[in-house]
Amino acid sequence: MGKGKHNNNKKQSSSRSSDGYAQEPTDMSIEDEDLVEETTQSSNFDGSLSEFDQTLIGSEKTSADYYFDSYSHFGDLQEMLKDTVRTKTYQNVIYQNTFLIKNKVVLDVGAGTGILSLFCAKAGAKHVYAVECSQMGDMAKEIVEANKLSHVITVLKGKVEDITLPVTHVDVIISEWMGYFLLFENMLDTVLYARDKWLVESGVVLPDRASLYLTAIEDADYKDDKVEFWKNVYGFDMSCIRKQTMMEPLVDTVDEHQIVTNTQLLKTMDISKMAPGDVSFTAPFKLVAERNDYIHALVAYFDVSFTKCHKLMGFSTGPRSRATHWKQTVLYLEDVLTICKGEAIVGSMTVAPNKTNPRDVDIKLKYFLNGLHCQVSRTQNYKMR
Repeated sequence: MGKGKHNNNKKQSSSRSSDGYAQEPTDMSIEDEDLVEETTQSSNFDGSLSEFDQTLIGSEKTSADYYFDSYSHFGDLQEMLKDTVRTKTYQNVIYQNTFLIKNKVVLDVGAGTGILSLFCAKAGAKHVYAVECSQMGDMAKEIVEANKLSHVITVLKGKVEDITLPVTHVDVIISEWMGYFLLFENMLDTVLYARDKWLVESGVVLPDRASLYLTAIEDADYKDDKVEFWKNVYGFDMSCIRKQTMMEPLVDTVDEHQIVTNTQLLKTMDISKMAPGDVSFTAPFKLVAERNDYIHALVAYFDVSFTKCHKLMGFSTGPRSRATHWKQTVLYLEDVLTICKGEAIVGSMTVAPNKTNPRDVDIKLKYFLNGLHCQVSRTQNYKMR
């Protein structure tokens, strides 16, 4: 599964709210009426925590192990499964488009609990190979056995790059590979590796398209509380921490009423065709103010599409859509931009995997505003860790 847990080193807040909405169920040509009854349209697409026993999770972890072992926590997995926008969309894609799955050999990359594999098995897959690297792979095997689907689903514990499949080709690759900011701690490179190694020429990747967007928000109260706080802490200057805070994007839920500008498409990725190197890119943007206001941060979010379905399906993680566990990614600006309606922030965003740890993301933001009350030109660097 794609990254969906709250890292301890990432600032979190529940102070914001989002008034999203869900679409009405779509009419589909269904092959299995039993499946129809179980599908509900929870897509928002527009057009405490328990741990495993030490016998399951090793007591010593390196930073390289963190990504995979972090999925071996019940709370993190439960949060993703309870994200109905995410999970129900995948269920609907599979159950309402059984022609994509029935009698096909399916590879589930990053299977986690095996929920997508279970969906595929119920939709009539010939066989499903569920690959999971974390300790959750052991539990996935038990889950498959408990649901009496061992004859259809084979769980393989290990990295996709290291395992040997019992077959030479698969017809479908399914994965929930997306991370915060789409690309943070994601599994896209692993999906592309599996695609190039095993997918037949006419095969299908689910989902097959992902798009990253950018907008700008007013966020004075939150920035003052969480960022400017470090300038004066009980009379002491702790601005060195503020500098680090500014470099760390915030994953949080943004209220749609905070949005000041239009939304700019930064990048669309065609998972069925793209090369691994395409995850690094520089994209220009132009954000035009829709009212007189102040801008404190830029906000990024992503949409995911399943274009091979009978009708287009997918979901959005945007502020105007129903909330997901991915929330949005907020990049605070050094400058408070005083902007008038019709004025534009122009710039570019460069995104690349970190050279030391490719699951981290380095972001370079260049922006320029030449307005009536504000003239700014600046470059800022962010590190998603």
